[in-house]
Amino acid sequence: MQVEKTDIEGVLIITPKQFSDHRGSFFEAYNHLRFTEATGLSPQWLQDNESRSLINVVRGLHLQIPPFDQEKLVRVTRGAVYDVAVDLRPSSTTFKKYFGILLSAENRKQLYIPKGFAHGFKVLEDDTIFSYKCSNVFSSEHERSILWNDRDLSIDWEIENAVLSEKDNSAPSFADFKNPFE
Repeated sequence: MQVEKTDIEGVLIITPKQFSDHRGSFFEAYNHLRFTEATGLSPQWLQDNESRSLINVVRGLHLQIPPFDQEKLVRVTRGAVYDVAVDLRPSSTTFKKYFGILLSAENRKQLYIPKGFAHGFKVLEDDTIFSYKCSNVFSSEHERSILWNDRDLSIDWEIENAVLSEKDNSAPSFADFKNPFE
């Protein structure tokens, strides 16, 4: 696998090696030993999630607070998304900055997101399937959201009419968000 650092410390782009021939293709979506060797990280994935969405759906920005905070390894198995991770670590030099990337079934790229980040994505194709591994189980009591189009974060979603859940549409602004990582 190829591992690329991003401009936000801890966020990594993972591209599995793909093998193709006249029959089709094959790749290892995840191999713990190779992931650990390539990244120096050894997450223990406790939960796998999958969502199916229509074009222009925006999901996020979501996070889990301690003690249920999560590392995530996200990817698309069908379709495409614009994926975003927002740094909520106040001691980080990239605090309040975001990293965005195109993830698709075609490019097979994955994004590793450490604890201390909010996460969201915009769906670029109908019937997109988004899959992610989490290092902790979901706890509704520890779930938090930040408004997806918050002015302080200035995420360039390049969308005018986002399709949102009521929860995401009414999430607090960054200014009103009580940061659990402070």
